[in-house]
Amino acid sequence: MLSVYGRGKNGLFSSRITATFLASCFVVSLSQNLQAAEGGGTGFCLDSFCSSTARAAFKACRYEFGDDFWIEVGKCNNLADFEARIDCLQEVRSSFAEERGVCGDQLDARLDICDELGEAPYDPEINPDDFIDFSAVVGGGGYTPNPYFPLVPGTVWNYEAVDAEGEIFEKIKVEVLLETKEILGVNCIVVRDRVWEIDDEGEEVLIEDTDDWYAQDSEAGNVWYFGEVARNFEDGELVDLEGSWKAGREGDKAGILVYGEPEPNHMHRQEFSLGNAEDMAQVVGFLDSLTVRSTTYNDVLQTREFTPIEPDVMEFKYYAPGIGTVLEENPEDGERVELVEMITP
Repeated sequence: MLSVYGRGKNGLFSSRITATFLASCFVVSLSQNLQAAEGGGTGFCLDSFCSSTARAAFKACRYEFGDDFWIEVGKCNNLADFEARIDCLQEVRSSFAEERGVCGDQLDARLDICDELGEAPYDPEINPDDFIDFSAVVGGGGYTPNPYFPLVPGTVWNYEAVDAEGEIFEKIKVEVLLETKEILGVNCIVVRDRVWEIDDEGEEVLIEDTDDWYAQDSEAGNVWYFGEVARNFEDGELVDLEGSWKAGREGDKAGILVYGEPEPNHMHRQEFSLGNAEDMAQVVGFLDSLTVRSTTYNDVLQTREFTPIEPDVMEFKYYAPGIGTVLEENPEDGERVELVEMITP
């Protein structure tokens, strides 16, 4: 299995993967684990939880890859036309051959994160008493919002995504709703995020409609991300909820989207739904000024945001005090998401 799914892009084994497996702690039977827990064995990895998680996700990725491959082969086998069946099988083989190194790339990316964050388990303690009660805020109560991500009910941000040539290909609308959702005892605010694609005729076609669930802790002012329900559309029809997750369900855990007092070079998890949603952020620093769409913002926070699920994808985000996100840019392809207007209640 490793020879098929563990190869890098150059077709050779990653030395990082090989070293990781040689140094890995192997899972033993439940009885052995229980014995180890009582001091009678060595079945547990006592100090490499992060790396062990990365290796577990790597194995899951290999099996998922194989499952998907054979499902597609099965679909091809049910084409009655011989030439169509052969073309289908060749296409499946070709497409999966191009992607077979992704599991190893994800492993390397997760291990890099472990190098930065350490080997401790990721298990943030959530105490509802430590968070702002957004049900009271929606009801008219006041609070001091995080300056870089102000969650004021009724606020609307409109964005446009442009390619390297400046052509608009998407429009995005983000709204802080007058709604809350209780998760793990915390009253989170609901933020609706919709994306419209600009088709060949210049029409706006809805492709994403997401409800995000955020909370803010009362002491440091950090904005926490508790999950989302992501509705994905094609040709006007709902096709899946891929990317959805919720803290406290099936091992999913909340992360911090933006700190109240960000520190340069600090890296943190924004969400944790293993194999599904694993966004990360690292604070780059602060810009004295940044101009977007003829508007100049001062003291702008810059972050580098990425996910080990897509190791080749990275973007920079810029947050202006009192405004929120004003710019996202992909340095690889030159695409940008620019704030067009902010509407306050």
